[in-house]
Amino acid sequence: MNILIVGPSWVGDMVMAQTLFVCLKQRHPDCQIDVLAPEWSRPILERMPEVRQALSFPLGHGVLDMATRRKVAQSLRGQYEQAILLPNSLKSALVPFFAGIPKRTGWRGEMRFGLLNDMRKLDKQRYPLMIERFMALAFEPGVELPKPYPNPSLRIDAEIRDAALARFGLSLDRPVLALCPGAEFGESKRWPAEHFAQVAEAKIRDGWQVWLFGSKNDHGVGEDIRQRLIPGLREETVNLAGETSLAEAIDLLSCAEAVVSNDSGLMHVSAALGRPLVAVYGSTSPAFTPPLSDQVEVVRLGLDCSPCFERTCRFGHNNCMRELQAHVVIEALDRLLPQLVEVR
Repeated sequence: MNILIVGPSWVGDMVMAQTLFVCLKQRHPDCQIDVLAPEWSRPILERMPEVRQALSFPLGHGVLDMATRRKVAQSLRGQYEQAILLPNSLKSALVPFFAGIPKRTGWRGEMRFGLLNDMRKLDKQRYPLMIERFMALAFEPGVELPKPYPNPSLRIDAEIRDAALARFGLSLDRPVLALCPGAEFGESKRWPAEHFAQVAEAKIRDGWQVWLFGSKNDHGVGEDIRQRLIPGLREETVNLAGETSLAEAIDLLSCAEAVVSNDSGLMHVSAALGRPLVAVYGSTSPAFTPPLSDQVEVVRLGLDCSPCFERTCRFGHNNCMRELQAHVVIEALDRLLPQLVEVR
């Protein structure tokens, strides 16, 4: 049985989609799973043993381009018994329909009547977690999801890791604290740079080194964090944000002895790598997309105005993040560190 997954468009969602792949493999041990998704997601999918191949989808988010969709569909025709759609958009249903895949499964979402022939009506009360909404598509409607739920688990590429260590001149002679201060969704999900700097200072004084991760958009905040440290401490930090590929970031994160992250894609990557993780929440909620790992501390203030799920604070104060002090995160790290593995 060959199954085509139409994958999501965000890093964290793609990591969480592995829970669906695990369920499919449990139900159909001999099935082959291919994932049609943006090219950027290939390093994530290549680190999932359940996925046979990542198929690059050439169109950006929101682009219709019917001719290209028909061309992609033609290349897939006759290869799959089922397609499972994780996005809820109408556009995401076009390729499986044009490809003539016999069974096309997904939630009702936008107007997709006729495009899907195994359409499900979502009960948000029954499936409050995103992974539950993914996993449910592996089963017949109404089936109770088997527990415990699987956690995403990414394998690493040792060759890419070692090459990245050499390229950036990184050493593992001291434990590594990884900081992920970015959040592509918006400013409201960012814990302030001064708080990250205070955590970095505390761990450097304990004999650690600090690596900063993120996209090109996060390089500036990484430099802001570094510049808040006094000379002598600043030199114990490396700003990798925007310098690494996603593949390198994944494999270098596997070297971290602990991670502090906003609610972001790299938070989910860190959890899937089994790294001790402190996840900082403000405008969003761990009740929908929590980091999935046994070594996680979630910290949040739980103000009356949060979670708001807004990209920017409607009140302009960002108190849900600004008032969450560094000592709370440092104490959470201390609770996790007894579980620390040896430095590799």
